[in-house]
Amino acid sequence: MAKSGPNKAKAIVDAAAAGGWAVPAMCLYNLEGIIASVAAAEAKSSPVILQLFPWAVEYADGLLVHAAAEAAAKAKVPVAVHMDHCQSPEMVKRAADLGGFDGIMVDMSHYEKEENLAKTKELTEYCHARGIITEAEPGRINGGEDGVSDTADLEGILTTVEQADEFIATGIDWLAPAFGNVHGKYGPRGPQLEYDRLGKIRESTKGRVELVLHGAGAEYFDEKLLQECIGHGIAKCNINDIVNGPFMEHLAEKAKEGRLTALIEESTAVIQRHTEKCMDWMGSTGKAGSVKLGQ
Repeated sequence: MAKSGPNKAKAIVDAAAAGGWAVPAMCLYNLEGIIASVAAAEAKSSPVILQLFPWAVEYADGLLVHAAAEAAAKAKVPVAVHMDHCQSPEMVKRAADLGGFDGIMVDMSHYEKEENLAKTKELTEYCHARGIITEAEPGRINGGEDGVSDTADLEGILTTVEQADEFIATGIDWLAPAFGNVHGKYGPRGPQLEYDRLGKIRESTKGRVELVLHGAGAEYFDEKLLQECIGHGIAKCNINDIVNGPFMEHLAEKAKEGRLTALIEESTAVIQRHTEKCMDWMGSTGKAGSVKLGQ
């Protein structure tokens, strides 16, 4: 069944692109992350996207998805729910039919180009029929992270303007370009980002799709680097270890101290604090009112 009303994920990212800022898309794995992300959004008057992996469906049979959807619905600011890196057609359809998702990343980048395009088009139509927007990855972003299959055995392919056009033709709403960004660790050289490539892709695709940053690893990405990407057209930044790293460190340090409930509350506060930092870095703080959900 199609969702009624405007798509919140699209409205949030459209506002970010129009305003020259980016929305943080928080890669989450538990209730603490969901609660912290919404609390940060309300504290900062910022939109946010709650981003889950297929693991959340497989592990809890959709319970985390429904929790995220309920939290988004009750939030005092615009909050959307998105599935990141859905790498099988079966899971895309399962997630779309489950309810709760505003968007799904149809990640068929591990297939050869023509099959990737065909599957992306078919699955985008399936999602759109249910009121769900889609994201896809032209080229191939190397590496893996918790929740994403490692593609280290596949050749990384940087996105071209021509590839972007081919993917836009499938009907996608968001495009995640490969311009030197990688999932997981960058290594000692750090990010080797091709901003000229990203800028050309943005110039070519503006008004047709919005751009998403993958690979904003905590080791190198800070306000300066994120703003550089935003300045070249990124409107949604996926955030993982910037918040989940401190969360894990806090658990490891405090696990043997005090009560379980206190540990849960403290670790939630850690995620919230780092999420608020990301909102400041990306310029989404104070931008909740710019999201037009009634259009």
